[in-house]
Amino acid sequence: MALYQWVVRNERLDRDRAARELDLGRAEVDAALAALTERGLLKADVDDPARLRPVDPDLVAVVVTTSLETSIRAQQAALHRIRDQFASLRGHYLDSLRRGSVGLELIPGLEEVRAALNRASAECTEEILTSQPGGNRVPAALQEALARDTEMLSRGVRMRTLYHHTARFNGPSQAYVAMASGLGAEYRTAHELFGRLIVFDRKVAFIPEQGDGWGAVVIREPSVVHFLCELFEQYWTHAEPFSDAVTDGLEAVAKDIDRTIVRLLAAGMKDETIARRLGMSLRTARKHIADIMEQLGAESRFQAGVLAARQGLLDDGGKTSPAG
Repeated sequence: MALYQWVVRNERLDRDRAARELDLGRAEVDAALAALTERGLLKADVDDPARLRPVDPDLVAVVVTTSLETSIRAQQAALHRIRDQFASLRGHYLDSLRRGSVGLELIPGLEEVRAALNRASAECTEEILTSQPGGNRVPAALQEALARDTEMLSRGVRMRTLYHHTARFNGPSQAYVAMASGLGAEYRTAHELFGRLIVFDRKVAFIPEQGDGWGAVVIREPSVVHFLCELFEQYWTHAEPFSDAVTDGLEAVAKDIDRTIVRLLAAGMKDETIARRLGMSLRTARKHIADIMEQLGAESRFQAGVLAARQGLLDDGGKTSPAG
């Protein structure tokens, strides 16, 4: 590029002078000149070979890229053919699901699950119900969700989401809820949730595949979907509007969480189950449990439950879970 600009200014090529003024070695100038002439960007004058004529780069680019553009168009055509073929296969697949009596579809991979959720979001016209356990959300995932949710809300889709109370301590979740709420989405939190669930238009439900994988089970059987929607509605009724923990008072929120942990301890649940039910890490749950047992002076979980009951700590102030 430097040599091309130099030739444009000087018209005649003096290789030694060009090397000095461009602070290049003679070999570098020779290599650059060869590249420019091979690509047709410089042409020697017929009557005076030392005089170089620059060629319009746009014209050269058209010649150089023509074969590449032809290849891209061929690949795009092949891509469209493959998509059309898979689309026709999907029609047969959906027919087999409709003929089946169970109405279940297993999607084993994370990318396939994302694609299925994006397609269901695009086809959703009325309502989406979501139960999102866990207190922490990855900012990048929230940003992606906000773009998708904004598009759905702009189409008049009603969105309701349940979070764990622990989400109120998470800054990214607070910011996401504030922005989406301003667009019409609704959010509530509860100490305990029944698990991850997404339902589109009360017709199609997504639940996690059993195990530690990232797969999902898609449910289209009307009775099962209806049952899941009723379960969501029960938890929604007993949940509280989303607000950050600072607004509610950190101490009050912490006491509510500890009260729930005590109740789960009294029920004989393991640390892993308590952590999952409350949407917190196992490490955090164990710290809460250790602090509670120390405050109660308990040496065992059973004793902690007995002492908590005597002190009235199992009384949730009139709040009951949907399953209680």
